[in-house]
Amino acid sequence: MPIFDSLADPDLLADLSAEAEQAGWRGVFLWDHLRYRPPAVAATDPWTALAAIAVRTERILLGPMVTPLARRRPQVVARQLAALDHLSGGRVVFGAGLGMDSSGEEFRRFGEETDPVRRAAMLDEGLEVLTGLLSGHEVDYRGEHFTVDRVAYRPQPVQEHLPIWLAARWPNRRPLRRAARYDGVYVIDVTPADAAAAVAVIDEIRAGDLEGFDVVVHDRAGADPAPWRVAGATWLLTTFDPFAVTPAEVRSAIARGPST
Repeated sequence: MPIFDSLADPDLLADLSAEAEQAGWRGVFLWDHLRYRPPAVAATDPWTALAAIAVRTERILLGPMVTPLARRRPQVVARQLAALDHLSGGRVVFGAGLGMDSSGEEFRRFGEETDPVRRAAMLDEGLEVLTGLLSGHEVDYRGEHFTVDRVAYRPQPVQEHLPIWLAARWPNRRPLRRAARYDGVYVIDVTPADAAAAVAVIDEIRAGDLEGFDVVVHDRAGADPAPWRVAGATWLLTTFDPFAVTPAEVRSAIARGPST
């Protein structure tokens, strides 16, 4: 779900998530943005909303989809993820990626790094810091962008291994190589044919071992999941137009139930 305008309300997002759980959906994920391009005006904080969702649900998976880790401090995000995993009883999935500076609204206006190559380096370092801290082991890290001086975090997440899905846009290969080192890939804005090509690349990188690796795609509400399943997708996210979505539209999609 986007977090703008008519959906810029943590209490509403928690209500919708509880309804989705009751209707048999497997997960609920929120966009992570500070601002978005016009005509979107209002926005809410996805992490606060996810905390509300965690205490209003019992089974459904939840998480940001996706967090631009390069504009965050990974040591803070690690604390947030562990806390959210405890609050939810071990149901968090962390979606991360480079992020996009939508019309300069989110990075440039706040003086954040806008060069995608540097942001990619910051993302790679941030993931190393974050996964190290989530492990509970002492982290001693010296990078170009981040430093950790012999720190161990407690408590660890409830999950023995908190899943990390990395965003990628086909046909860019570097994000696919990054995602292949973690637990899943969220291939954004692709056709089933493109998704199949991305899966083939990851399958090669992982030497044919896709066991437990998630391939995440998205489509409109009510879309036929069969072509995505054939392409190798394990998750089909139902998405909405960030500029036009209404609570009624989301509720209608929820009531129809997940595609099977």
